[in-house]
Amino acid sequence: MTQIQHRPDHHVKSAVTDELAWTPSVNAEEIGVTVATGVATLSGHVGTYPEKEEALRAAARVHGVTTTVDKILVRHGHGAPEDVDLAREAMIVFDRRTVLVPKDSVQVDVRDRVITLRGSVDWHHQREAARQAVAALPGIGGVRNLITLRPSPGVPSAEIKTKIVAALARHAPALTQHVEVGVDDGQVTLTGAVPTPAERRSAERTAWFARGVTAVDNQVEISG
Repeated sequence: MTQIQHRPDHHVKSAVTDELAWTPSVNAEEIGVTVATGVATLSGHVGTYPEKEEALRAAARVHGVTTTVDKILVRHGHGAPEDVDLAREAMIVFDRRTVLVPKDSVQVDVRDRVITLRGSVDWHHQREAARQAVAALPGIGGVRNLITLRPSPGVPSAEIKTKIVAALARHAPALTQHVEVGVDDGQVTLTGAVPTPAERRSAERTAWFARGVTAVDNQVEISG
């Protein structure tokens, strides 16, 4: 069994703070950091939702961070758009400004400047494209992506697993030695241990590419 070794929390906290300061699109002075057993919690305020996303990505890049917890608030200044205006802008995006999301596949609800996306699409990349399409709208405070993936009938679990394992071998052969893939009716479970969070994320991204996948449960641990 692989022994999981965690970097000391105070070292991880210092590294996260430095990484936030290193990231040009983030005002690190407005963000607080706490770390407990590899879980980095970010708090404070930022000016825009994209800045919030960049801060969370910066923390996730740091060696020793296993999970990020988002407690960052987006500051809304005078003249921020109302919910109805944000909903209108979001629908314009889907109607006219993106070709990556199938037309009429996404419904939008906005409350307290948080955009909730619902609907169903065929691929995970379409769901992610929908989130990205509205994430940069001025004045939003967050995005809840509740879009689901339509099942692909007739794709056997064994075939899905074989294709994911083959893709892992193409991308990073070492992953196939450390990551186990389980598939049950389109739901993928990843287990095992890898040295870095980047490898953990890579395994999950790879799994989402397979036809027939409707959910990915990433239980891979960080071993270093």
